[in-house]
Amino acid sequence: MIRLIASLSFLVMLAACAGTAPAPSASTPAAAPSTPASEASAPSAPAAEQFGATAPSTSTGESTPAAESQVLFNSQQLDNYRLVTPENTPASQQFAAAQAGTQAAAPASSQSSQYPPDPYKDFPALTESVFAYADSLYRAGFTDSATAYLERFRIIKPLWLQWEKRADSLLNEFGKTRAEKSKQFDPMVLKIQNMNRAQSAYSLVKETADSLMALNPGDSLVAWAGEQKKIAYGNTLQKARRDLAEIRALAEGRAEFNAAQEKLKEFQLRYRDFEDSLQTAALAARIQELAAVADSVAKNYWSSHDPAQALAQADTLKNQEKFPEAKDLLNKLMFSNLRQQALEKYNALADAYCNKQRKITSQLFTKAQKQKDPQNKKSLLQDAIDSLDNCLVEYPDYSQKQKVIDNKDFLQKELSK
Repeated sequence: MIRLIASLSFLVMLAACAGTAPAPSASTPAAAPSTPASEASAPSAPAAEQFGATAPSTSTGESTPAAESQVLFNSQQLDNYRLVTPENTPASQQFAAAQAGTQAAAPASSQSSQYPPDPYKDFPALTESVFAYADSLYRAGFTDSATAYLERFRIIKPLWLQWEKRADSLLNEFGKTRAEKSKQFDPMVLKIQNMNRAQSAYSLVKETADSLMALNPGDSLVAWAGEQKKIAYGNTLQKARRDLAEIRALAEGRAEFNAAQEKLKEFQLRYRDFEDSLQTAALAARIQELAAVADSVAKNYWSSHDPAQALAQADTLKNQEKFPEAKDLLNKLMFSNLRQQALEKYNALADAYCNKQRKITSQLFTKAQKQKDPQNKKSLLQDAIDSLDNCLVEYPDYSQKQKVIDNKDFLQKELSK
């Protein structure tokens, strides 16, 4: 019994040392829940307000006289802006590194833990084990022992008050440090917020956010800066897609290949970070392909050929899965009086071709999962990835392009295992 009570005391003390706020009690008001990093990505209040200031403690009646006279740092506004959620609390390697300086003084039994104690889970679990043990004593007929055991548990409250006082002291120290950092990094935070509100280019937001993260502003602010980079990436990606659609329209819709190539060169310089996402190299190849077809098709070609018949033939070739022949014919039809119909058929051909490649990928993946030989499995997975690449290269504007990219990412993770 004494050993179990000792383990309870040690675990709670260890949690207090970890800097985690104690669970709310009848004499202590509950702390405001922290805001997840994803929700704190675009705070509505000015940064100066979000980063808060010092204020008197709101401790209630059971505090000791010394605690009542102490002015504690109130970080409620700061917490709403910067605290990470429990799911993002550093663990494993990060926790091991953080506790490296204190392990020498800790009992041997505690040094094997790889994760920080979670008071919201560990305390209730340990308490339940105390009640369960007392109940087992009672059911076994050891009523006196069960009573004595629970009485020892019942008088732990003075220790808890000491732990609360120590936690308050640590929180005060941590809060002041965080407030100083907040003042230091407030200008950069405001700058990033304003850039995202104005939907500035991703490269500019990324540069500022990376500079902020390099200054080690604290784990929560690092996470926030990462979220801001994602927001900026999404904003710029939308604009880039609109610009790219205009370039494609110049080539496919109006056959202005030289103008399209020039605009694409400017686009690639302006959106260097989006080469892979938008596959601009594939569009450049597409423009060159159409330009070559335009040179090969004589001006009087369609005066001796029936565009309507060619359009029907392209449909037949697509249904027969003769994709290269269908594509070649539709490219020629781009320079006939049925350009719009040819473009619609071209998009339908892209869907048919890519759906075929996705089906092949699915079959290869299923076959790979049944392989016992690791090399054979990797070879099949690579073939599956190649099929998806065929789709992205041949038809970079395929309607289900994002699904293809997601499938490719999944297969690459499987291949790296």
